[in-house]
Amino acid sequence: MLYKPGARSRWALPSRLLFHHSGDGFRLRQRLPSLLHFSQAAGLQASERHSGVKPGLTFATTILVLGGIGYVAYEQYQPFRHSLLAVVRCSRVAAAAVLGVVDYKLTFARSYASEAEKAQGYSQCHTRSARRVLRALLANGGVFIKIGQHMASLIVLPQEWRNTMRPLQDQCDPTSYEDVEALFLSDMGKPISELFEDFDPTPIGVASLAQVHTGKHRESGKMVAVKLQHPNLAEFCEIDMEMVTVTLGWVKRWFPEFEFTWLGEEMRVNLPKEMDFVNEAQNARRAAANFANVSTSLYIPEVISATKRVLIMEYIQGARVDDLAFLRKEGIDNNKVALELARIFGRMVFVDGWFHADPHPGNLLIRRATRDSRSPYNFEIVLLDHGLYFDMDDQLRINYSKWWLSLIAKVSPKTLEDRKKYAELVGNITPDLYPVFEAAITGRVALEGSWQDESNSGAFDRASSIIDVPPFSEAEGQAIRNAVSNEGILLSVLDVLRRIPRRVVMVLKLNDLTRSLDHALATTHSSARIFLITAKYCMAAVWQDDYRRIQQRGLQMYGWFGSLRRLVSCWWKYATGYATLTLFENVMDIRASLTRLLTMGHTCILTKRLR
Repeated sequence: MLYKPGARSRWALPSRLLFHHSGDGFRLRQRLPSLLHFSQAAGLQASERHSGVKPGLTFATTILVLGGIGYVAYEQYQPFRHSLLAVVRCSRVAAAAVLGVVDYKLTFARSYASEAEKAQGYSQCHTRSARRVLRALLANGGVFIKIGQHMASLIVLPQEWRNTMRPLQDQCDPTSYEDVEALFLSDMGKPISELFEDFDPTPIGVASLAQVHTGKHRESGKMVAVKLQHPNLAEFCEIDMEMVTVTLGWVKRWFPEFEFTWLGEEMRVNLPKEMDFVNEAQNARRAAANFANVSTSLYIPEVISATKRVLIMEYIQGARVDDLAFLRKEGIDNNKVALELARIFGRMVFVDGWFHADPHPGNLLIRRATRDSRSPYNFEIVLLDHGLYFDMDDQLRINYSKWWLSLIAKVSPKTLEDRKKYAELVGNITPDLYPVFEAAITGRVALEGSWQDESNSGAFDRASSIIDVPPFSEAEGQAIRNAVSNEGILLSVLDVLRRIPRRVVMVLKLNDLTRSLDHALATTHSSARIFLITAKYCMAAVWQDDYRRIQQRGLQMYGWFGSLRRLVSCWWKYATGYATLTLFENVMDIRASLTRLLTMGHTCILTKRLR
């Protein structure tokens, strides 16, 4: 059970103790003198009759008095309550972390009869450790749920960890309606009845930091979605962040190779942004402005009003973007949805350099396009939850674009050199860690030439570039499982996570989302199809950067003729590359259409036979 007002579990103290706010310091000052007087009186009587008093009675009396003082201090004195709860909450996280590290140490040191037994042992260790952490996160609740959700989306973590943490995306308990009413009075200065003609007390969605209700806004007359932060979240936010930082710091001190301090640093930077709904409203408006003059299916709900803990936005009815039954019912092409998702996030990263950093299917809705829609298709993709965005400076964005273009190029000594060069510029990735980084980006084991040791490459074909990647095979799946069960690879994954900038980690999440949705949407095009879209945005970003550089410094560095020659050369490289990718796209789309027609034909024949 999650940590919330009114809830009890074997992991949490009673909620009447955790969230009691019925006094300030006055009642504490009232109660303490009476308790002290009782203590003094008991002591005086004991001294007068010391010869006839049993030691057990004195001990029991002392425990009773101290317990009473502690109870009053806990209820009425916030610093004391926070200190006590910090010890409890910190001990849960520390115990899970230390036991997990010890478990890994013992598992790595054990001897195994075969590689299969070793892989199974490592997998079981991943699962045990992940479950320990999951129990601690659930017991603490609040911001800890957010940490687990983030871990569930990190593609570079072992599958056992991601699968164990994935339920946290749905296991969030709602705040009671009474607390919601109190929040409105506190933050908006008005009761719910004055702000809304109608307000549904049952939330339509509950997340780790907030929940969403629907209602009809009196002032605008619109149906709105009302996002409310859980009222008790702020009380322990600062202390929880400090606690995670200290705990992970001790784990690093005891076990240097198991470093997760980046997770605490990331939470300390990002969590305050996500807890400020004024910031979320500004992000939503900026995202809408960035796509204002673009032919796109993206739709950002209108922001009506925002305070730090209450956000009122336009209510959008739609289905999850991966709801195949809805897509069939509305006649929406699955392939086009997957491609539009790749275009939306590709533009954010490579053109705008400012992107949504909490992407998951729950934040994406799909609906039929309205009459006044700018969408080139018969659907709109609605992007929700704009609490966290990241920017990429121009140099990082261009280097990242060039690294992607090197992945698309055919393998050669120059291509391999470029891949490792730009990986180091983008993610501080040294050559020995490059294969792990490449696998995280592409979702495959590694491309040809990435590994120093190619002795096992005969089990499956390695592609020359990501465009040539063959369909995922069982042999490659086994290679991934073997890699995850390798101690050296696991420590390399942790090293990669420690090195790469947080912005690049968030881009990894976007890559993983587009790949997973392409699979979930049951598309009929090649898995490399979305990579072509990414490549086109990379080419556009590099061309724009070349044009800007030549325009700003070309005459001084190269003269008039040299600048013109360089400008034409850069444009020609961009134009021919873009045209080549467009040709590849058309070929893949034709194949995808034929595959869809053949599938539909087989389905119709099978249906007739069954009849």
